[in-house]
Amino acid sequence: MRYVHLIAASAAILALAMAGAQAQDKKTLAIVVKGLDNPFFEQINLGCQDWAANNPDSEYECLYTGPASSADEAGQVQLVDDLITRGVAAIAISPSNAPAMANRLRDIAPTIPVMTVDADLSEADRSLRATFLGTDNYLMGVYMAEQAQMLKADGGTVCLQLGNVAADNINARAAGFRDTISGEKGTDRLTGQNGWTEIEGCPLFTNDQIDLANQQMADVFTSNPNLDAFILVGGWAQFAPQAYAQVTDQVMDRLQSNELIIIAGDTLPPQVQAFNEGRSHAQVGQRPFEMGQRSPDVMIQLINGEAVEDPIYTGLDICNREDPGFCAQ
Repeated sequence: MRYVHLIAASAAILALAMAGAQAQDKKTLAIVVKGLDNPFFEQINLGCQDWAANNPDSEYECLYTGPASSADEAGQVQLVDDLITRGVAAIAISPSNAPAMANRLRDIAPTIPVMTVDADLSEADRSLRATFLGTDNYLMGVYMAEQAQMLKADGGTVCLQLGNVAADNINARAAGFRDTISGEKGTDRLTGQNGWTEIEGCPLFTNDQIDLANQQMADVFTSNPNLDAFILVGGWAQFAPQAYAQVTDQVMDRLQSNELIIIAGDTLPPQVQAFNEGRSHAQVGQRPFEMGQRSPDVMIQLINGEAVEDPIYTGLDICNREDPGFCAQ
C-alpha cells in the first residue's frame, strides 16, 4: 500500500512539473478529487479546463488531480500533503475519508487557502477549510426520499447503496433520505417508520467502485425478489452502462410496473440514457461541471482575502417519469 501512495505522490509531482512547464509563471490552484476513475469527477475536470480556457491571461492555472482509484483514501491524503508542501497557491479537496483528511490538515497546518468541493469535511472539522462549494447533500437525500414517497405512498422494503463509509457527502444524503422518509430527524435506520424498512445486509458500501456497485445490485435483486425500492445514493452502478443494463434486465418487468423502483443520484449522460430506457424512475442530479468551473474563482477570492460565502451550493436537478425535465430525449 505504501508503494501505491508513493505513486500517488509522484503523480502529484509530475502534474506540478508539467503544469509548470506549460505555464512557467503561473501559480497553481489545485482541485483534488476522490479518484480519477470516476466519470463524475471528469465533469469537474472539464469545468476546471473551461475556467482555464476563459481566463488565459490569469496569473493562475487550474490543476485537476487525484489518486488513480477512488478507493485509495490514504493515497488522496498523501497527494494533498505533497501538493501543499510543494507550494500550490490554494487547494480545493473532495475528501474520500473526511476524518483522515482533517487529521492530516490539522497536522500540516497549511498557510494557503483550503476549501472543499463536492464533499466536505465532517462538521466538527470544518474550521480547517475556508468554505465548501458543491451540492447540499442533505437536500439531495430529501429529494430522493420525496421521489420514493410519490411512487410508494405506503412504503416498502428498501436498500440504500452508499460509497465510502467515511464520505461526508454520501452520509449526508443518506441522512436526508432516512429523516424525510421516516418523518423523524436523526433516523439511523429505517425499521418500519411510515411503512419503510431497510432490508438485512443494507446499506451497501461500494467504496466508489463501479463494478462492485453493479455486483451488489445484482446480488440484492437475486436474494430479495420482492424488494420495493433500491436507492443509488450515488450513481456508481450507472457509470457502467452495459453492466447496469445487464443487472436491471433481470428486473425490468418489475421496474415497468413500479413494483420495484430505482432512485439514483446524478444525471451524467449514461445515467440519462438509463433513465430514458426505463432503468430508473428518478434521477437527482448534481452540477459537477459548475463545481470545477467555479472553484478557481473561489480560491482566488480566498487568496485575496475576500469574504466568501460558506457554504456555496451549486443546485440540483430532478428528472422523473412525470416530469423528465432536461433528461427528456
